[in-house]
Amino acid sequence: MPHTDYDVVIAGGGMVGASLALSLYVHSGGKLRVLVVESFALPPLAESGVPAYRPSFDARATALSFGSQQIYQELGVWSLLNEHLSTISQVHVSDRGHFGSVLMTAESQGWQALGYVVENMWLGNVLLNHLRQHTNIEFLSPAKVSGIQIADGYANLTILDGEASRDITSQLVAVADGAESGLRAQLGISATVADYHQVAVIANVATERPHNGCAFERFTERGPLALLPLVNDGSGESRSALVWTFPENMAEEVMAWSESEFLAELQRNFGYRLGRLQKVGQRASFPLQLMQADEQVRRQVVVLGNAAHSLHPVAGQGFNLALRDVDCLSRMLAMAQREGRDLGSLGLLQGYVASQEVDQRVTTAFSDQLTGIFSNRQPVLSVVRNLGLLLLDVTPAAKSRFVARAAGIMPGSSAESW
Repeated sequence: MPHTDYDVVIAGGGMVGASLALSLYVHSGGKLRVLVVESFALPPLAESGVPAYRPSFDARATALSFGSQQIYQELGVWSLLNEHLSTISQVHVSDRGHFGSVLMTAESQGWQALGYVVENMWLGNVLLNHLRQHTNIEFLSPAKVSGIQIADGYANLTILDGEASRDITSQLVAVADGAESGLRAQLGISATVADYHQVAVIANVATERPHNGCAFERFTERGPLALLPLVNDGSGESRSALVWTFPENMAEEVMAWSESEFLAELQRNFGYRLGRLQKVGQRASFPLQLMQADEQVRRQVVVLGNAAHSLHPVAGQGFNLALRDVDCLSRMLAMAQREGRDLGSLGLLQGYVASQEVDQRVTTAFSDQLTGIFSNRQPVLSVVRNLGLLLLDVTPAAKSRFVARAAGIMPGSSAESW
């Protein structure tokens, strides 16, 4: 096995890339030489060891499943993350204009929480600050991997660092540069895309009543919407993160609504479970697709996160699935390093794909089918859907399985007993 500059180079220092770097460090006991290449400048390193928390009404957030909490607990950062996140103690699922609904609670599962909502900036800063305290994890930022050539037993990477260009070698390259991955395309890895013909509009909303840790999934005639509880930003307002889907031909219209028009339409669709909707922050929209890379591994290459699979956001499964991929891969790489094996061998990487195949398939199907069922407004399907919600609400075993699936816990896993 040829000598290389690094064991693993991670192209992309976002939440997935940073999580991978930390997981590799923990599971290898700091033995792996890791380089993270990120195109954006890193935030200043906190001298106290704890990054500054800067509250903002418009901060974007991610839902972490119960299973993801367990992963971050093992990686040693959960106590820091926990300082500024909101606990999901219950989830209310309903269908506007119909009788079916279901309430899922952490208490009924015997859990402390069904999940958590964390602001992306806080999660990213905690991970990066924690990583940069370890000398064998290096960062290049702002910089990018501009080329990859696969040789016999290693990858040769060209990195643009400011005005300079340099070549480095690594046993493995982890491509984690997002759904529109330039590196994936450069490698000639195609992707299968199913277009939902929908757009997601995201924003934060201030409500009259406190959310009390309740997340809402609401299905409307135009598409599903989700409201996730957010931590108080210091203003005293109760905030929730909104993800609202619309047919793609409504994108410009929705983004052009005034604040009062947007709030009125959201109130009409969501109802008054949180009282009057008082304020909406900056809105953003993006088209919705189910994207899956046709290859997740090649010799010396692995594709992760949204570059590997991008799911509908309303079901809240995408990042949690990526984190489970990261956990599985880093454990396998750490074991291979201890055994002196090539970290980029095709057999090893195919073993990772095989280990995650069921989780990826089931999670993708769960997200896709849930979206399809609740986006279809055919009268017969509406009746069946709402009968299903009623049945789910009165059948403890079925509800428990549904909750576990949404929490990222596979049937039969030891995590079911948590």
